[in-house]
Amino acid sequence: MSVTSSTVDDVVRRSASRHPDRVALVFGDRSWTYAALDDAVSRAAAHLLGLGLSRGDRVATVGVNSDAYLLAYLGCARAGLVHVPVNYALTGPELTYLLRDSGARVALVDVGLRESVEAVRADTGLERVLLLHGGEDAVLPRWSEGEVPLPDHDVADTDLVQLLYTSGTTSQPKGAMMTHRALVHEYVSSIVALDLREDDAPLHSMPLYHSAQMHVFLLPYLAVGATNHLLARPDVEAILERVAAERIGSLFLAPTVWVPLSNHPALGTADLTSLRKAQYGASIMPVPVRDRLQRRLPELGFWNCFGQSEIGPLATVLRPEEHAERPEACGRSVLFVEARVVDPEGSDVTAGEPGELLYRSPQLCTGYWNKPDATAEAFRDGWFHSGDLVTRDEQGYLTVVDRIKDVINTGGVMVASREVEDALYTHPAVAEVAVVATPHERWVEAVTAVVVLREGHSVTETELIDHARGTLAPFKLPKAVHFVEALPRNQSGKLLKRVLRDDLTAHPAHPAHPATP
Repeated sequence: MSVTSSTVDDVVRRSASRHPDRVALVFGDRSWTYAALDDAVSRAAAHLLGLGLSRGDRVATVGVNSDAYLLAYLGCARAGLVHVPVNYALTGPELTYLLRDSGARVALVDVGLRESVEAVRADTGLERVLLLHGGEDAVLPRWSEGEVPLPDHDVADTDLVQLLYTSGTTSQPKGAMMTHRALVHEYVSSIVALDLREDDAPLHSMPLYHSAQMHVFLLPYLAVGATNHLLARPDVEAILERVAAERIGSLFLAPTVWVPLSNHPALGTADLTSLRKAQYGASIMPVPVRDRLQRRLPELGFWNCFGQSEIGPLATVLRPEEHAERPEACGRSVLFVEARVVDPEGSDVTAGEPGELLYRSPQLCTGYWNKPDATAEAFRDGWFHSGDLVTRDEQGYLTVVDRIKDVINTGGVMVASREVEDALYTHPAVAEVAVVATPHERWVEAVTAVVVLREGHSVTETELIDHARGTLAPFKLPKAVHFVEALPRNQSGKLLKRVLRDDLTAHPAHPAHPATP
């Protein structure tokens, strides 16, 4: 390693030198000090290289949250390998695509997911499929015991460390090529913007394959020397129990988890007095949900985290003291992110006018793996084009209007689906809503709402449209409202509007009731 280089695995190494005996990570009945975690990273790196892998080779990881999952990422980083986190819900063609597109030579998997990976192995370049933990041939015992090898390889902070695949909400996933340098900058931005402290006692339960939980919270908290508590999945009852038992002070959840947590009967009785920091992202947080939580926990502060995979993913933050005045905003740019808002011709728009959000930052990916055309389209004129339609006020606060691809062209007039969703969310019977465009003979695209009702509530299509009429212009009103049991989302809580559009187009009268993964 160069004397001026800073790599992802250095985050743990430096914390281990400062706090060798402090507990770094607790998962189930296993507890790791910083020194033990750093030693395990070195063993993992040596083991992976001993498999015949070379610098720059890709290693896929398919599993729910675990200490072994974290070690796989950090071991790849120390070995000069490229980690490929894979959504553990994927099977068949979708799983095949990620493994084949990344060119992964080795897959590290959970016991329960080994069969699905083996089923597609022949159609990929995988040479080995190894268990992470929980089996006789798992890698974790090897990584946690024995001699600690000295690194004999040179890793630069300009090397790739991860292919961070986008969620594929509108097209096939693209692998954002993340360097050590990009992610270390993002970790510093996260620490500063979110006031992360070593005494926060954070709980991590959202999937580590997703960039937010891993790169905005777990690694930054390891950098500051916190004791991190890890759950395999974001189970609401388990979260409430751990917050009370471990005196958790910081908790990041997607709104899709905050919503059931806010409605859980145990919320009223559990001892949650230690909780001071609440962070959310991936989708909008309904204001009634946030209000309900703050009535129960008046000392709890909320941070809205916004960004995308390509920037590591944190780009902007709305802090607790800013929520009261700007509850609809996603905040201002974090430390290492520079932002512009431009019109279709590339000129900066005036304050309050909608435009596309562009980024310039050392946190950015270097492009998309195996996709030069997509890279050229996204990186133009020295800026990364995010695809988000936003406004920015005179103080620099950004508000998301919509994804540009989610703007509906109805009769030649552009309608932001987010605006229609906000109007429908104000009805007391609405728990969740998504607005998409569907084909229409007259209007070309029709504004179409898909609604999940709150338990014990009812409302008709006509009543909802009449409710929205109070705040929306007539051309923005939904042409149709479909009621479903759940909206389709990935494990990170991101709404999959592509699935809704495809389903409504195929079955306009009776859309399927998709289940939340």
